[in-house]
Amino acid sequence: MIGYVTLGTNDLAKAVTFYDQLFGSIGAKRFLESDSFVAWSKSPEQPGISITKPFNGQTATPGNGTMVAIEFSSPEEVDAFYQKAMELGATDEGKPGFRDEVAGFYAGYFRDLDGNKLNGFYLDMSAMT
Repeated sequence: MIGYVTLGTNDLAKAVTFYDQLFGSIGAKRFLESDSFVAWSKSPEQPGISITKPFNGQTATPGNGTMVAIEFSSPEEVDAFYQKAMELGATDEGKPGFRDEVAGFYAGYFRDLDGNKLNGFYLDMSAMT
């Protein structure tokens, strides 16, 4: 259903460097780009995440309550993704761990260099029964 999600940036070069390294750590590569927009995905047939300078020329600001969640196959993959984000200068919004709200839900939350909120998560479907 989702084709891609776009996050705003005020420093495209800095954001692209961050996401090239972060998404490269999970096998995602650039699949679309222009002078003001870059998108990454594991394949063009899968959803992607893009960074852009706002089209209207105004300052990019993170949305309150907006978050991009990236699914992984294990808690260890979530840990590695979260740790990579921290190494690249992201800020912690909730260290990786199981969350009490949903049985089997493991997630780590962070904000990118522009303050956009992301998380890596794993959902153990067997815990949902």
